[in-house]
Amino acid sequence: MAPVIRSALWLGFFGLILAAWSIMYAMSTGMGLDLLGRPDATGQMMRNMDPGMDMEMPMARFGPLAVMWGGMMAAMMLPTMIPTLRSYEDLMVSANGTRAGWFGVLSGYFIMWLGFAMVIALVQLALLYGGVIDMLGIAKSRWMAAALLLAVGLFQFTRAKEICHGVCHSPMMYFMGHWKPGFAGGVRMGLGLGSFCVACCWGFMVLGFAGGVMNLAWMGLATLFMVLEKLPQIGHKVTRPMGVLLILGACAVAAWPLYSGG
Repeated sequence: MAPVIRSALWLGFFGLILAAWSIMYAMSTGMGLDLLGRPDATGQMMRNMDPGMDMEMPMARFGPLAVMWGGMMAAMMLPTMIPTLRSYEDLMVSANGTRAGWFGVLSGYFIMWLGFAMVIALVQLALLYGGVIDMLGIAKSRWMAAALLLAVGLFQFTRAKEICHGVCHSPMMYFMGHWKPGFAGGVRMGLGLGSFCVACCWGFMVLGFAGGVMNLAWMGLATLFMVLEKLPQIGHKVTRPMGVLLILGACAVAAWPLYSGG
């Protein structure tokens, strides 16, 4: 029975990821964007809207933005949890890990990312009403986009990134040093791992403002890279090369008028 339960839980986990991506696709197309984040006539009209207009605009209110970012966190960050959850499953065999603890780790991790979603939704509102981004969450100036790319690229070389990535890359070491049994213990460990993960990957969420927060191509590439960063065999080998690519991207964006507001 245990293998059946395990398989059912993993199928449910992957089903949740698929559902989150399906919701993101529906929201993106509803906003008039294609898979590359390019707006059609509807999307272009949204870009030109003033958030101060006296009309109903969900993307200018905290509630809808928080829901959108919460869905993005589920779509982008749940896939990165696979190595962590598998490491915990190993401790269900060799230590006193339990399936309740497995759920606790998942819950604590996602709670931390939902908290980050609330914060970045507020940031988006501040940038929108400050005239820095448009209604689709796209930077109005190429200099803003270049600055974001440069900041995230440089962060890849910092000691903070190294420490946080080390924890995310080796969840087993974190479990061994912070072990707590049961569901409550799993939540505590999930919150701890989630905090390191937020500190490690925040930049890739912020980069949504460079090309549009509902750009599914960016979301997919960012998710793929964050998954690669956590793989034991190659995780440490991709962090700094990505930093180089982001810095080069910043130079390219600054050099050419790629943004209409530049």
